[in-house]
Amino acid sequence: MKKLEEVFKRSGVPTYTFVEPVEYRSLLVSIRTPGRGTIVEGPSGIGKTTCVLQIINSLDGGDSILKLSGRNPDDYDLIAALPEMGDVGIVLIDDFHRLPDSIKFGIADFIKLLADTENAKSKVIIVGINKAGQSLISYAIDLTGRIDTIPFESNPEGKVEELIEKGQIALNISINIKTEIIRESQGSFHLAQMLCHETCVDAGILEESQERQILTSSIEVIRERVLSDLAKTFFEKAKLFATGPRLRREGRAPYFFLLHWLASGKEWSLNVRETVRQKPEHRGSVGQIVDKGFLSDHISKNTSLQDVIHYDPDTTELSVEDPKFVFYLRNLLWTKFCEKIGYKSVEFDSRYDYALSFAGADREIAGLLFEYLSARELSVFYDKNEQHRILAENVEDYLAPIYKSEASFVIILLGREYPKRIWTKFESDQFKERFGENAVIPIWFSDAPPGMFDGTTKFGGITLDVSLLKNHEIERIGDVLCRKIVEYKESNKTLVATA
Repeated sequence: MKKLEEVFKRSGVPTYTFVEPVEYRSLLVSIRTPGRGTIVEGPSGIGKTTCVLQIINSLDGGDSILKLSGRNPDDYDLIAALPEMGDVGIVLIDDFHRLPDSIKFGIADFIKLLADTENAKSKVIIVGINKAGQSLISYAIDLTGRIDTIPFESNPEGKVEELIEKGQIALNISINIKTEIIRESQGSFHLAQMLCHETCVDAGILEESQERQILTSSIEVIRERVLSDLAKTFFEKAKLFATGPRLRREGRAPYFFLLHWLASGKEWSLNVRETVRQKPEHRGSVGQIVDKGFLSDHISKNTSLQDVIHYDPDTTELSVEDPKFVFYLRNLLWTKFCEKIGYKSVEFDSRYDYALSFAGADREIAGLLFEYLSARELSVFYDKNEQHRILAENVEDYLAPIYKSEASFVIILLGREYPKRIWTKFESDQFKERFGENAVIPIWFSDAPPGMFDGTTKFGGITLDVSLLKNHEIERIGDVLCRKIVEYKESNKTLVATA
């Protein structure tokens, strides 16, 4: 009988849920080509090392592989000695970007020699982030043509879905929040495994089910449980990086902004110099800690930061090494985090463009509006899972802040049931003060018109005519909301920090 930890594995090579990434075939051909160097580069947690090991095992080389790591100083002497060891078989050097420059030079020359002699008894495979291939070529310019660089990008959603499907078959279950997990995973197999694992724990699925089980979990609850656990490890690391060597309340929080940019970007890394060029208002603060070596020193002097963040001072590439840290950062309530680490206030573009507040009777309208706005690439908070479960969990941590500050605007769907429900009362208590900030947009249903004492009529809103086709009304209202957010974003182009 298959156990949960064997199916949705949080570490190690997957047993039942291995999925061939898009790059699988190119990597297979490169690895089996005699003597030719192979470089696999890309973000952490997307399956680079797992894929390499799977291919080597398929080629009957799993028993002879020598696995070394740039993360382990105890391996440095052996890596440096590889060129003098004769036929070394298959050698996998993981975390290549962490090796000292002197060792990188030696490996570059060794790979060139193996390629020139087409040595069938030695093979060096390098795995790393931060453009490891480009970094290696910089040490030996004539490596071009002698190595294959296989760039791993974030996995497409279809591949993540394939992983989850394999796990569902193995455990004989159906995960009701599969779509949400795919979205939350952001292309990372590792994050998908972690979220599926926690979902099964939440549902009491600890091993293969005798009869097919349909789970009834809430993605909000799963996310918060995972984040609560991750916070124990990552809050202090995030705080240490964000405050820099010393918290300067009078300053412009350059380390804080770097962390925020890293969390909000599409990639798991950013080029600091390029980012500063795009944000010239931060040139004096962020540019200074780069040019004077303060950023490099801050990371090199704190081993706890090196576990999650890598910085290359030559390329100014700043990258996250642990996918769980990415997940933690991207779900962080930044206004609250700001206060916790010692800054009085830092203003951001909001986590969400819109947050929907509605009664359960109007869920269909809320869902249609969510789909329309999401299709227009807006960020919308929509509680489409069991709201009572969210309220029973830690509401303050993930629901109240969204309505208070984490959404640029709150949309309230004022149907007949809205004033009668406990949870809408709770939500409205969180955002009622934002009416004065011009941040609440009422949508009045035509079959529940506002009365003369309804305070929402003091503010601009939209009437939804329930007698017309829902899709037409959603398109009309959605178009107005899209134009509103465009205007808002154009007038809020910069991030401002005060301490």
